[in-house]
Amino acid sequence: MSETHEQWLARLAEQSKAKQERFMKDIAAKLRHPRMTEKPVQPYRGAPDFWQAFNWSQEEKEAQFIDNFQSVGGHTARLASMEEAKAFIVNKTVELGAKYIVRQNESELAALELEEELKRRLPEAELKAWNTDEEHAWMAEAAQADIGIVMADHAVAYTGSITVLSANNKGRSVSLLPTVMFFIIPVDRLHTRLGEVLGGFDQAGREALPAGIHFISGPSRSSDIENDLTIGVHGPGVVYALLVG
Repeated sequence: MSETHEQWLARLAEQSKAKQERFMKDIAAKLRHPRMTEKPVQPYRGAPDFWQAFNWSQEEKEAQFIDNFQSVGGHTARLASMEEAKAFIVNKTVELGAKYIVRQNESELAALELEEELKRRLPEAELKAWNTDEEHAWMAEAAQADIGIVMADHAVAYTGSITVLSANNKGRSVSLLPTVMFFIIPVDRLHTRLGEVLGGFDQAGREALPAGIHFISGPSRSSDIENDLTIGVHGPGVVYALLVG
């Protein structure tokens, strides 16, 4: 008597389970321990205590961040004040002959009065603050910008990463689309470990999270299947991290 369709499916399922069991037993034998059928008990979740307690001094954090950021092709500068940061950005803008600059619409950047200084030093340059005109195509503007200027919300020394949060006055396009990027990082926002930044988001709760949280570690880097590295294809090709304070 021939088997029914249901019996055929059941037989295939049993064969598959038997094959799977042989495969798992073979792995266990190569690892030299019994076949495990229960998931292991986790003694803790998250980072271990020794890593939670790990912290560098301020000088170590700055040195490690600079080393890690430069190791992936980023540029850094250690500046004593926002006035020095302003001078650095203006000088680089003049040096590059930039025609169009876009910045985040933040009070700290507005206080620099970059527009006035650029008018004096580079009259042909135009600087716009993000989202100051709701009718404007700001994403397209950011994509055409020679330079973008952003205040970092956090930075992480161990990974050489900059954290930028999205908001109505802080469009993500400003940090992702211009050809050259300047990130201003107040040194009191520089942390040792990534967990110090992530823990704050966790504590804030889902409702308090911003629309976007972006971790940026140097210029845009892309590799094809041949592993040929190209800089700046999907984002800024030149990135400056300015440690200030």
